[in-house]
Amino acid sequence: MVKQFIEKKEKKVEYIELIYDLIFVYIIGRNNLLLHHTVDGFVSRSMFISYIFCTLAIIQIWTFTTYYINIYGKKSVREHIFLFVNMFLLYFMAQGIGADWQATHLQFHIAWALILVNIAVQYAIEWRGQTQAEYLRRIQGMIVILLSEAALALVSIAEFHFFGTTYSSFAAVLCGIVMVMAFSRSSCKSLVDFNHISERAMLYVVFTFGEMIIAIAGFFEDELSFSTLYFALMAFLVVVGLFLSYGVFYDHLIDKQKQTNAIGYMMVHIFLIFSLNNITNALEFMRKQEVDLLQKMVLLAFSFSSYYISLFLAGLYAKKHLKPDKKLVAAALGITAAFIALMIVMRENMYLNAALSVVYVFSMFGFIYNFKRKLVGKSLFV
Repeated sequence: MVKQFIEKKEKKVEYIELIYDLIFVYIIGRNNLLLHHTVDGFVSRSMFISYIFCTLAIIQIWTFTTYYINIYGKKSVREHIFLFVNMFLLYFMAQGIGADWQATHLQFHIAWALILVNIAVQYAIEWRGQTQAEYLRRIQGMIVILLSEAALALVSIAEFHFFGTTYSSFAAVLCGIVMVMAFSRSSCKSLVDFNHISERAMLYVVFTFGEMIIAIAGFFEDELSFSTLYFALMAFLVVVGLFLSYGVFYDHLIDKQKQTNAIGYMMVHIFLIFSLNNITNALEFMRKQEVDLLQKMVLLAFSFSSYYISLFLAGLYAKKHLKPDKKLVAAALGITAAFIALMIVMRENMYLNAALSVVYVFSMFGFIYNFKRKLVGKSLFV
């Protein structure tokens, strides 16, 4: 008799998954420090490239792990051991994030490759217990993706040693993204518990907001003054506005019972979390005189825009009658265009730009909430 691939029942987020996600908060903090290396008022190009690469590689690890647990997780001792091993490797990997890639490149890439191999081995164990060709192809597909990315990570070690370049590192991340998107076309929707996926994604976003709050707390390390209090308050209000907007989408619009392979939803969250990381850095730059004004304005405008684009793309997974309509999208685009224009006009005054950012995020929240209220007819706290 053919062994059943998975029991279709609601999957709850475990405590061990929350602990695993908390490690990413620590890594986000270390990774954000890469943008604090400035040269003549601008973030070093090499540090910015490293920041983008590290952010995508780290979030990608989270998506691979989450997807495996969602479909194959059985709360077994073996599964927990593999997860704890990856936790340690993530700590080791985080210590490899730094300004001096000469000293840390090897450490980061070895840990990265081992984490991917760790997940691939778990898929291989699942493969041994299956007999249905359809399921075997899907497991084999994920093994190929993981081992291909791990191989490119190891190739990057040799490339950096002999040539001093890291093209293979970016190739590894892109390889993972492209292969996963191609693989998603043939992934079975019925195997995925979207409620679990959406909850895990939400918790990662919440932890990212937590890292933003921690970063804002750094404002008070300066001498207490009106400027310190002002920028701390404006930054806090920005975080609140962004959080409320995400909360409306997650609590009221997203269809958590949707039949989907959820890969697109997780990809959207990769860029949503990446945007939140950028906003964190943009808020910290606001109060720093040594950072060029143009860079502050561009980073802030880009970060907000990419955040809301990602949020509206997540709306593709909303209930059919709650999907963002053309009016809402048009309003969002109009507000964003006005925000960017006003930022350009007031580029010399970061006090006004900070206040404008607060007005912008709460205006976006107002439009999103009003859209929800008209269709759902519930209060903010229901």
